[in-house]
Amino acid sequence: MSETMTICPKIHSMSIINKFFGSSPSEKTSTIPWQILDSSDELENLIRNSDQSPAIIFKHSTRCSISRMALKQFESEFALHDKVTPYFLDLLKFREVSNLVASRLNVVHQSPQLIVIKDRIAVYDASHSDISADVLAKKI
Repeated sequence: MSETMTICPKIHSMSIINKFFGSSPSEKTSTIPWQILDSSDELENLIRNSDQSPAIIFKHSTRCSISRMALKQFESEFALHDKVTPYFLDLLKFREVSNLVASRLNVVHQSPQLIVIKDRIAVYDASHSDISADVLAKKI
């Protein structure tokens, strides 16, 4: 009984927080056409297609307020819709894919993290407050 009372308030408060801040790409405010990165096959397709068009991966922790703020800031600045294919990776939900991104692209895992893939390699990555749409524009 006491266990239920302890868990329920946390679940309720998280749903309130998620209504205000969102837990994935800002559901109602994002203008970015995010593609969800949720499998190793999707990662391989992304890498292969980066020969024709650069891609970005935004690695996001849905439990981290810093990650949430970095995502919202990035979404508000992003203006490269026709120059890059944006992918969103919920690293808590898809931990194995997140680990594969780090090993396959030879980048150190961070959260939040922005990775630019061009010509099948990671040409840039940034994390936390270094994530910037302006810097991204110069790397594409």
